[in-house]
Amino acid sequence: MEVILAEKAGFCFGVKRAVDTAFAKAKEFKAAGRKLYTYGPIIHNEEVIKKLEDAGVYMLQSLDNLDDIPTGSAIIIRSHGVPRSDYEKIESAGLEVIDTTCPFVQNIHKIVSERSDAGDVILIIGNPGHAEVDGTIGWSSSEPYVINSIEDIEALPDFSDASITVVAQTTYSLKKFQEFVEVLKDRYYNINVCKTICNATEERQSEAEKLASTVDAMIVIGGKASSNTQKLYEISKQACNNTYYIQTLVDLDLTVFESASRVGITAGASTPNYIIKEVQDSMSEMNSMEDWLDESNSFNPRKGQVVEGSVIWVKPDEMAVDIHCKADGILKAEEYSNIPVDLTTVFKENDPVTVMVLSPKDAEGNVILSCKSIIADEAYKELQEAFENKTVLTGKVVEIRKGGLIALVKECRVFIPISLVSDRFERDINKYEGQDIEFILTECDMHKKRFIGNRKQLLVEKKAADTEKLLSSLSVGQVVEGDIKNITDFGAFVDLGLADGLLHISEMSWGRVDKPKKLFNVGDHVRCFVKEINGDKIALSCKFEDENPWLKAEEKYAKGTVVKGKVARMTDFGAFVVLEPGIDALLHVSQISQDRIEKPSDVLKSGQEIEAKVVDIRVADKKISLSMKALLPEKPKAEAADENKEEEVVLPESEDIAETIPVDDALAAAVAEDAE
Repeated sequence: MEVILAEKAGFCFGVKRAVDTAFAKAKEFKAAGRKLYTYGPIIHNEEVIKKLEDAGVYMLQSLDNLDDIPTGSAIIIRSHGVPRSDYEKIESAGLEVIDTTCPFVQNIHKIVSERSDAGDVILIIGNPGHAEVDGTIGWSSSEPYVINSIEDIEALPDFSDASITVVAQTTYSLKKFQEFVEVLKDRYYNINVCKTICNATEERQSEAEKLASTVDAMIVIGGKASSNTQKLYEISKQACNNTYYIQTLVDLDLTVFESASRVGITAGASTPNYIIKEVQDSMSEMNSMEDWLDESNSFNPRKGQVVEGSVIWVKPDEMAVDIHCKADGILKAEEYSNIPVDLTTVFKENDPVTVMVLSPKDAEGNVILSCKSIIADEAYKELQEAFENKTVLTGKVVEIRKGGLIALVKECRVFIPISLVSDRFERDINKYEGQDIEFILTECDMHKKRFIGNRKQLLVEKKAADTEKLLSSLSVGQVVEGDIKNITDFGAFVDLGLADGLLHISEMSWGRVDKPKKLFNVGDHVRCFVKEINGDKIALSCKFEDENPWLKAEEKYAKGTVVKGKVARMTDFGAFVVLEPGIDALLHVSQISQDRIEKPSDVLKSGQEIEAKVVDIRVADKKISLSMKALLPEKPKAEAADENKEEEVVLPESEDIAETIPVDDALAAAVAEDAE
């Protein structure tokens, strides 16, 4: 057995710095007779925590009872970091802070603090409830959103034109981070992605994946509460099904590695080197025993090995094969062909058969065999050539999974992640089932027969070429037509054939538009013109100048004209009346009735049709003033005089001087001011 230890296994820089500081301070404080505490576990490893307790370092689960801690004590801030408010609590209690927050984590705190203060929406990609994530949340001046799945992204609100900043937990899976970022970029317009995953974490995960794909079994060492160790286990498990998660040597069952010829070992950032060495030494001792056993066996099957055998017995759904080793081989019908078959119609006892080893040992000690894998080898070679030459492949979608599609290329299965299916965010990928789609291979692992396809890249490249072609034929002011393909709160995207254009809400109509979805539906055909071209972005407008309602407004709504309109919205000083789409007029509260009215809503309702006289029009400013009072019969002079006397308006010029002006003059001034 070959035992391979990953180079990046064990303590990372941040964890080693925190642990070394804790042990060094433990000696210093013990000599000075002072108490030393950590806020939460210094790292997620029970062995290290126990050693710190023995050294006199105590752990606080919360900061609720700081008054009970002796004066002169200190609290260590662990490498995961804490919210800004926790520093203030400790310092206000008169205790010393020893900050061992990882520098990579401190960088995230700085980004979140600065960008949230600037008004950005903060998105944190990480594990909810993880100490680092909780600490990062505490540095945001606004409530951030934590993302750990595609469903979390789908549940996000529409941030419209808001600026968005994305950060990630330093120990998060790089692949999942990249997948989520792709989905976020497809969904939102103004997004700033900060790649805050620690370099050591990224290298550790990449190394674990490569190592796991080349071994028969994989051991991942680390505390059960360690997030980065859990990520290593998930990554290794995807590449090697025989992956085992242990905390110490006590958890290791050596018997499961008896048939393995290559075993890989990696460890989380919080795993001490001595635990890693214990496991490695134990596996080496097992090697000595295997060497002795190999001398007494003529054949030890290995995964992927092609062997000749003979049929021992056969049933419709499986058969046993003698492959000349201590365990029999089992060939199931689904491993003979992708087409359903009754094996008794193909084989009989003692028939020779060529098979490939899928697994050297199952739960019952049998060797699992396959025939179709041998047949697929030629197709695998074609996929390898396509990967190296970047050849475009065509495959039929045969399965829809939660995380993507399975496409079949000459009986070989290719996985296309949901983030690489399309060049935009797809909520439902079931529509692809049964379709033939084109893609290229972005990952080709011949050892694991693992193939990852990318359809998005082809679509992006085609879209870029189409956009360039369209831009070369467009000019500002040119009239274009297209169908609405997507609607947001800030506008609608119009399919112009080779590319999309943005029809902003402010350019949809000469009239007021509250919500684009009230004016348009997906699929609507629109006629518009090119307002602006900025790089590869096309801004559209439906506000054709010859349709501007203000062109004939001066004649149509001349002063003294009696008009009809509908009340659109109201304020305390008046109501805005729609005379026609694109033209609103102000009906001041003083011009609604001859009687005194506190606010327009006392006598008017939204949507109510009213009749009024135009008392002022300024086309250059796009402002019209109306009066309903002007259409009412005049009151007797005596009554009107009494009312004017009672309703004089006092405008103070200083503490000692005041000037009174008639009601009509004051109202005229108010109308002019409100119209502005």
